[in-house]
Amino acid sequence: MEEQKQDQGVPQQQVPSPFNGVRVIKPQQFDPNTAQTPGMRRLAAVSRELAGARGLWAGLTLVGPHGASGKHHHGELETIIYVVSGRARIRWGEHLEYEQDVEPGDFIYVPPFVPHQEINPSDEESCWVIVRNAQEPVVVNLDEPGG
Repeated sequence: MEEQKQDQGVPQQQVPSPFNGVRVIKPQQFDPNTAQTPGMRRLAAVSRELAGARGLWAGLTLVGPHGASGKHHHGELETIIYVVSGRARIRWGEHLEYEQDVEPGDFIYVPPFVPHQEINPSDEESCWVIVRNAQEPVVVNLDEPGG
């Protein structure tokens, strides 16, 4: 009798299917068919197609040695960046007038509509994890300064 009381009020758990439980997305499953910016490469890792995501998008950004992305923003989306590897720099502002060096372990927050650029002045590729607060990877590429 006591055992039954402990079970009362505990919701029955459903057996997870690929789209209602935990999803593990391996690197070989990452999707390069996502919005791109010149000078960098984005790979989707968590999206509607790969994970069944509804409110988030996540992926990797790779900037090659001595490379720089074009100036861009992500519309209404908030973006969180985690620097995985490489010593790099982020520039931001209407004229990219602000900048800060970043290194592995740093988090970067980019508010909606803020133009920014990823720069890799080093001899090694830079890898950043990107997370946005909407499933669609909105990318608005802007004209280069002086271009």
